Amino acid sequence: MTTPYRVELNLDGLVGPTHHYAGLSHGNLASTHNAERVANPQAAALQGLSKMRMLHDLGFAQGILPPHERPSLTTLHALGFSGSNENMLRKCAKTSPDLLSAVSSAAAMWAANAATVSSSADTADRRVHFTPANLHSTFHRSLEAATTARLLQCIFPNPEYFVHHSSLPAHSDFGDEGAANCGRLCGRPEDGGITLFVFGRSVYNPCLVQPQRYPARQTREAAEANARAHGLNPMNTWFIQQNPLAIDHGAFHNDVVAVAHENIFLCHEQAFVGQKQVQAALTSQLALQDTRLHWLEIPAKTVSLDAAIRSYLFNSQLLTRTDGSMLILVPEECTIDKTVWNTLQELASGISPIGEIATVHLDQSMRNGGGPACLRLRIPLTTEEIAHVHPGILFTPELHHRLQQWVRNHYRDRLNKDDLADPQLLAEGQQALDELTRILQLGCIYEFQKI
Repeated sequence: MTTPYRVELNLDGLVGPTHHYAGLSHGNLASTHNAERVANPQAAALQGLSKMRMLHDLGFAQGILPPHERPSLTTLHALGFSGSNENMLRKCAKTSPDLLSAVSSAAAMWAANAATVSSSADTADRRVHFTPANLHSTFHRSLEAATTARLLQCIFPNPEYFVHHSSLPAHSDFGDEGAANCGRLCGRPEDGGITLFVFGRSVYNPCLVQPQRYPARQTREAAEANARAHGLNPMNTWFIQQNPLAIDHGAFHNDVVAVAHENIFLCHEQAFVGQKQVQAALTSQLALQDTRLHWLEIPAKTVSLDAAIRSYLFNSQLLTRTDGSMLILVPEECTIDKTVWNTLQELASGISPIGEIATVHLDQSMRNGGGPACLRLRIPLTTEEIAHVHPGILFTPELHHRLQQWVRNHYRDRLNKDDLADPQLLAEGQQALDELTRILQLGCIYEFQKI
């Protein structure tokens, strides 16, 4: 029996029409520092589409995760607002403008937080498993789980190949931030891999050192629950604590200080607790699979935590071409800091398997604390499995052209918090999403479409 060939589908979140800067994410320095700035939703969506087109043209599998319906009218109803949509928006804006901002957040664009995904090469039943993240640590993101689940079920519908789990209980003990705190190492894409779950705190082991300034969002207990549900082999499942120092410097998710891909682990020197032991153990584990681990650790004396977080050096995408060559996709901000850029140049100069650097312009997302890796959910698939993905979300040049025009027709080029009370913005958003579901052939997936 031949081993199935595997590809990695990059499922990028499409920026929604209510993209704005509100500083809703405590511990995310970019989000806090840029609160109250005027946003450009149209530019944000076009930038995201340009990134998708770049990767598609480079030969990588690329898909689109639609935005969520915002503002969330069902949430406003649940919180006691009543009357017409216009009255609810007006009352909320008058009595609690920050609440209106939260229920209007377009944060679902950062698809790395959408779910935890396990490759069929790693699961006991040899199917791809999905668990939508409960995102319990912030109110605005905790609203996403149900819609994310519905979208993933539409995109990956065949139960012969895909398993969809419910989100973990919405409690701080099981705070789950999705794939942004997960990694996978393997010899070859078609091999079984080592799943790395990174957590910031443990409810049942409170003796662990905790961050003092910002919250640790991911719990070990959530990671363990996902591993059990997905049927992962305990021998190949690792739970690693994120360095509290990194969290207190603004690394609110692990993908701000580390990224794993195949047999490469690129990380900051201060990314993990017991980092040298982690390196040694992973090296030994991969050696059992006749695979050499390329541990690419950037020293703090070369790039400080502050510089790494400011530039989003580690919030990059490591990508392998069909010919086996590898590139790293980083935000343009990495070119501004000479030390960061020089470090990347050294990585691509022959001291690592990374042979090429590509940059992408994402300033609208970056100002809210989301780089290239934040925008995508990695889905490892066999060629047979990808044939059962809903075809309407798979990126093509024709789809790109159509979505560019769709964005220009429906998205504003200027938006601030005060604009969220405008009932016309709600109407514009619903019209846009209704048309998008037809473009992507998804059917009626939004609440307003079912009325």
